[in-house]
Amino acid sequence: MSETIRDGKLVELTYKVSDKKTGHVLTRVEFPLGYVHGHNEILAPSVHKELEGKSAGDVIEVVIDGNQIFGPRDESLVFTDRIDNVPEEYRQVGTSILKENDRGQTRSFLVTHMDDETLTLDGNNPLSGREVIFTLEILTVRDATDAETRAGGTIDSRVDIDPSLLRPV
Repeated sequence: MSETIRDGKLVELTYKVSDKKTGHVLTRVEFPLGYVHGHNEILAPSVHKELEGKSAGDVIEVVIDGNQIFGPRDESLVFTDRIDNVPEEYRQVGTSILKENDRGQTRSFLVTHMDDETLTLDGNNPLSGREVIFTLEILTVRDATDAETRAGGTIDSRVDIDPSLLRPV
């Protein structure tokens, strides 16, 4: 009998997020994401709820309204500036830029458009204002070890990541 997802189980899965309206894949996680169910919420609560009772090999789809999680789009968070005013390292669509306001609060902005003269930054979460479909493939369900429960997820000493490739967030 296969294990089912419930509190205290280590779950490994992959997923993709698609725009419900257009069908375009917005993001995909192909390297297994591991977490301990009921100990750390790494995805939206509605996704965690739908995972309960599922087993390795199951594929589920969960529709999420981005407005409920991230709020509606706020067009005052979209800025366009002359490209000459933007440092060279930010001149690429998809680049994330962390900005701080006068009160010391930070917000991540994404370069969403660029042409020969201008560059546009958007401070909205990319899922704001969208209905999306999370398609999740459950790879592993098993009892979490004490160390995994403390860490909140998979502990794999075999993963070899070159620290020079990591960027601060």
